Amino acid sequence: MSHTLTEENIKKLQEELEYRMTVKRAEIAREKLIAAEHGDRSENAEYKEACERYTANDNRIQQLLTIISTATVVDASSEDKSVLGINSRARIRFVEDEDEDVLTLVTTMDSDPARMRISIESDLGKALNGKKAGAVVEVNAISGRYSVEILEIL
Repeated sequence: MSHTLTEENIKKLQEELEYRMTVKRAEIAREKLIAAEHGDRSENAEYKEACERYTANDNRIQQLLTIISTATVVDASSEDKSVLGINSRARIRFVEDEDEDVLTLVTTMDSDPARMRISIESDLGKALNGKKAGAVVEVNAISGRYSVEILEIL
């Protein structure tokens, strides 16, 4: 699955990757050596725990490599400001219940639904991405379908 990310998101992922491949790996390797000195590895809880942390770290490294290599990188600063895209803010209205809200479309990494920072890869984000003020979009969510009107792009 390809993620839509900004250059800043990629940089953060690369920093995490570098940390995990160098500092974190070395820390866990030291923990494994120290734990191994405590005797029989088959009954050594500290050693088993260090091995699990090592595996979890390596899994995250692989995940980061995949995300970075398959990401679609967008330049949010050069996007058309008359349509919704990454880092666009909009005042919207949920048609069925007349509720209004202001949201910001963001990458999955920057998503925070409680603060109305909505991922462009979410159902709502997909429906709004690329639309202009005045558009009414149909959102196909797991919980059901609903309509949202874009009142204005801020």
